[in-house]
Amino acid sequence: MSPFALFLFTFLVLSSSCFSAIGSQNNRTVLALASRIGINYGKLGNNLPSPYQSINLIKTLKAGHVKLYDADPETLKLLSKTNLYVTIMVPNNQIISIGADQAAADNWVATNVLPYYPQTRIRFVLVGNEILSYNTDQDKQIWANLVPAMRKVVNSLRARGIHNIKVGTPLAMDALRSSFPPSSGTFREDIAVPVMLPLLKFLNGTNSFFFLDVYPYFPWSTDPVNNHLDFALFESNSTYTDPQTGLVYTNLLDQMLDSVIYAMTKLGYPNIPLAISETGWPNSGDIHEIGANILNAATYNRNLIKKMTANPPLGTPARRGSPIPTFLFSLFNENQKPGSGTERHWGILNPDGTPIYDIDFSGTRSVSSFGTLPKPSNNVPFKGNVWCVAVDGADEAELGLALNFACGRNNETCAALAPGGECYAPVTVTWHASYAFSSYWAQFRNQSSQCYFNGLARETTINPGNERCKFPSVTL
Repeated sequence: MSPFALFLFTFLVLSSSCFSAIGSQNNRTVLALASRIGINYGKLGNNLPSPYQSINLIKTLKAGHVKLYDADPETLKLLSKTNLYVTIMVPNNQIISIGADQAAADNWVATNVLPYYPQTRIRFVLVGNEILSYNTDQDKQIWANLVPAMRKVVNSLRARGIHNIKVGTPLAMDALRSSFPPSSGTFREDIAVPVMLPLLKFLNGTNSFFFLDVYPYFPWSTDPVNNHLDFALFESNSTYTDPQTGLVYTNLLDQMLDSVIYAMTKLGYPNIPLAISETGWPNSGDIHEIGANILNAATYNRNLIKKMTANPPLGTPARRGSPIPTFLFSLFNENQKPGSGTERHWGILNPDGTPIYDIDFSGTRSVSSFGTLPKPSNNVPFKGNVWCVAVDGADEAELGLALNFACGRNNETCAALAPGGECYAPVTVTWHASYAFSSYWAQFRNQSSQCYFNGLARETTINPGNERCKFPSVTL
């Protein structure tokens, strides 16, 4: 072990006992929050149940905490009739104004907290959502106003005698420059001093949490050969030993969490408790998205709940025994989320409220007691041709707009659809849109184009063309 690694490890061990001492002051609160597994309630779908129905479904799941991506009045009023803990969010686009003006923070709290609290059991206000994942000039202005906004929200809460609502901000793993091995965890250079240092000082001073959106699915699916699936799903019998600290890891999530702990430690803040604001596993996805299936999603989330509800708490190798409040992502499959197919398939429930798979948020049910689930076929990469076609039943007017978009970027994309062209017939919007979608996707996929087109397209391995009309395809 190098001298620096020995120092860091010793510092972390010593601060662990300090963490326990500090934690004992808030232990009851932290344990109460951590023992209630939470659920993220997103609403980016056009087929989702009403807030009233959704909250009843959350209660049926026996979740203990619900995290909103806004402060929707109807939802907050309905939640006042439950025992659920509640987390609300300040939108990214309000951070600059709140950060610059205490009156704006006072107005936000007066509008989004005071009408509902304490009947609605609000426990966290999260300022922004993954703001460090975006880096335009406008985004960097938001970065600069993040901690001032958080401080002003706290000031407003305290001025009204509210002391049991913690203020934080959820960050993604891309806030780290390095995360493997865990002991190498380091924040990005562009944010370490100007953003992370004041953020950590604020969290430490207010006894709040470092909120992290952490998804083992992504590092596993990026390199499934070297990252074993069982290790990502908490099912592995193998272990990994950090070469610098000697700490032994049995799952990928612990590695990711500890990398953040080490990154905070290197900036002088080893004791800030973690909270997982989002984690989960996709139940489906695009054809090329390996491992996105119901069995893996159920296995990950069931084992995660077991781990996080253990009594006494398990913590992580770097912080044994520390409780970690955790929110699963997400309540529903949300069909209007843009991006690849997995983005629309993180739900525990279908939009009609039926379960995609059984799950027990209390953690008391044995994982082996759940029924069998379909054996997946996509735990290995797909090899072959894939086309992008219009979904069945798509609105023709919307298809027409999407067709014009796909054909408008490049003259060659839809040349075969010209009158007399090899793909002109049959002359239907669905046929022309399907050709245009496949052609556009094949042409621009390397530039991050998705087979989505505002929900009007889907991938298929069945060649939609014919002898006269050859549809372009993507070869995986």
